[in-house]
Parts: sequence; C-alpha cells; structure tokens
Amino acid sequence: MKAVLSRGLVLPLVTLMTAVLTVLYAGAPGAQAATATDVSGIAQALRRSPVYVDPAASGQLSAPEARALAKKIKDAGKPVFITVLPAGYPTSRLFTDVRTATGITGVYAIRLGDRFDARADSSVLPRTAVQNLVTSVQGESAAKQLNDFTDRALGNAGGHAPASWGTPGGNVSSTALITAAVVLVVGGSGAYALLRRSRTRREQEQRAALERLRVVVDEDITAFGEELDRLDFRPGEPGADDAMRSDYARALDAYERAKSFMAAAQRPEDVKAVTQELEEGRFSLSVLAARREGRPLPGRRPPCFFDPRHGPSVADAVWTPPGGAPREVPVCAADRARLADGREPLVREVDTEYGRRPYWDAGPAYGPWAGGYFGGGLLPGLLMGTLLGSMMAAPAYAADYGSGYGDFGAGGYQGGDVSGADFDPGDFGGGFGDGGGGDFGGGGDFGGGF
Repeated sequence: MKAVLSRGLVLPLVTLMTAVLTVLYAGAPGAQAATATDVSGIAQALRRSPVYVDPAASGQLSAPEARALAKKIKDAGKPVFITVLPAGYPTSRLFTDVRTATGITGVYAIRLGDRFDARADSSVLPRTAVQNLVTSVQGESAAKQLNDFTDRALGNAGGHAPASWGTPGGNVSSTALITAAVVLVVGGSGAYALLRRSRTRREQEQRAALERLRVVVDEDITAFGEELDRLDFRPGEPGADDAMRSDYARALDAYERAKSFMAAAQRPEDVKAVTQELEEGRFSLSVLAARREGRPLPGRRPPCFFDPRHGPSVADAVWTPPGGAPREVPVCAADRARLADGREPLVREVDTEYGRRPYWDAGPAYGPWAGGYFGGGLLPGLLMGTLLGSMMAAPAYAADYGSGYGDFGAGGYQGGDVSGADFDPGDFGGGFGDGGGGDFGGGGDFGGGF
C-alpha cells in the first residue's frame, strides 16, 4: 500500500475522502429550508435535496408534503428540482440564474404564488415535453400540481440523480465509501492502462470516421463553389445596390470559412461548423436572387432534408421512410413536386461498407454533418426511426461525435451531471412564454402571463 501511495496518489485519495465526508455530513435527507431567499440560497438547498420551499411560501407546501415529494424524487433517481417561492419573488432571469447557480443538468420547476412554470436541459427532457407537462397541471392546487408534475416528469426525464443528494432512502455507509476509495486507489494503475487503450482506440475510430466524412463534406463545398461560379452577378453591375453586395459578400465569406473549418477539422464534430457555413451561404444566395428579381425576401428555412445541396427548402411535406413513421420534412421545390406525384425524392446517398446508402443510414459521423445544416431542434423529428437517429439517442454518442444536435438525450452532460455554468441557455427551455434563454417569458413575465 505504501508503494501505491508513493506514486503521486496521495492527493487524489485525500480529494476523494473529502468528497466522501461531504456526502456523509451534507445533512439529513428531505426538503431543505433555508432562511436565505436569494438565488444562491435556493441553489445551495437544491444541491442538497430536490425540493426547496421558501420560508415565506411554506403555506403552499407543508414540511411533511415537501419531505414526501423529495423522497419520491430521490427514490426515482431522476434530476427533477422543485422550488416553491412567494408570489412577490422577482422573476427576471429566474430560471437561468437558478440553473446556473445550482450547476446541475436537470428539470427545474417553480411554483411562484399561484403560478407555475418549468424549464429543462434538452439532454434530460425535450422542450416540447416540458411545455406539455406544464400545460397538463395548470390550475391545480400547489400540492397536487407539484406532485402531478413530478410524477409525469419522473416518467419522462432522462439522466440520474446528482451525487450530492446521497443515495435513495438514507445516508451512505461511511465504511463502504472508505473501502471503495481504498480499492479505487489500489486498482488505479490497472484502470488507467485500460482507459488509455480505450482512448487510443476511440481516437483511431474518430479519425477514420472523419476521413470518410471528409469526402462528403468536400463534395458539399465543391458544389457550393460551383454555384458561386455560375452566379451571374457582379458587384459593380448596373442595378446592384449595397444590400445585394452584402448578400454576395456573405456568401463568399461563408464559402471561405467552410473551406478553412474543414481544413482544420480534427474530429467528426468539427464538421458541424462547416455545414453551418454552407447553409448560411446558400441562404444568402437565395436572398440575393430575390432582391435581383424584385421578389419578397424569403424567410429563413432549413435546407432540403433529402439533400442540403438543393438549397433552402420552400415548404414542409409529409414523407415516410421505408419501415418508418410519417413525418414532415423541409423540401425543395423539385422534391415537393416529386413527392406530390408519388415519386421518390432525390436523396443524398453516400458510400458505406454496405454500398451507397442515404446519409441518415450511413453511420454516426453524419450527426454533426446534419446538425450543422438543420440545427439542433429539427433533428429529432426528422431522424426518428432512422439508423442515425437511433445512434444519436445512445448515451455514449456525445463522447465520440459531439453534442448539441437536438433532444436525443445525448448531450455532453447527462441529467444529474454537474455542469456548473457550462450550459447553453437557449438549450434550457420549455414551459410558457419561453424567451429562448430559459427566462420567464423573456422579459420577467412569469409563465407568459399566468
């Protein structure tokens, strides 16, 4: 044992034992009541227990009710946080600030007076699901509302309870934790060797995936470059104005950035920035075309689902993949006409070890590729039931191919993980009057007027 401890492992052991003691003496389980009503006080309480009732709002949820609710959440092992506040509590940025201060990925619900709302990290619960759950409990009494929301959220939420809550049903055995710590230290050398081999193998797989993906992305860049070459526009031509020149410049800049990002790509997830630029460039060209032809400027729409090289979509059309469920997908004019005639759309196929396949059946590396074109919010609905959609829903996907492609439950941080302030407020949504930043209605309006 002395030999093991002499190899630079004393500090990690001390750190681990400190964490053990923190868990053991964090306090009794159940709802925590703090005298502080500021965000820091709320966050400190939520890190210890899933339910916080402000002393000024204790009439809404009694102490026994709060303890029972907290036990229900802890027994389920899901990262659901419930806060009860008095009616006059300031609402501006409340959800974002509480989530930032607590620092744990999860579902956050707040009862404020007789109003109720919720937000969640999309890796735990999709935005639409949060909105539906909030709607389903509006108008109920405090105890019934909080219990009904909790029951439904626990049945839908992903992830795990944060370690700071301890184990369901009571405190952790100090003997068990200390024994586990010693075993971890003794076995550290072997575990490190296994981890190193696993990491090397994963890096090799990522490099191979990037090289296969590079062929497709280079085709995309080349196709966009050819569009620019065919464009019959000169900044100094008669009739050209500053707006047209700006559109043209944006398209050229996007093309150059796409080439630069691809040249610097090291992992499959780096490709997302490339396809984002190509999508931006093609939209700029569509705006330029409308200005030159005197048409109304087009609204921002995603590219054609079947092949982003077709350019921005013009409508949504119902499409059913072989063996899958119907769904609406954005389509270009040509593919909309083909679908209306009962013909197959012109699908982007890529090379795989099984021959040419649609990109959504070609492998996991196409998640970042599609994410750049379609944005995170669209992908789950577009890819449901496909091979790529199933892969992106796997918990390990983000470690290999990145995160942020939608509500697949595969973010870099899973529910219950400590992310601190490392989260995208735009990806923390749901509830009513969502202002895109996890705030109450975007302007301090709790629940969008409820």
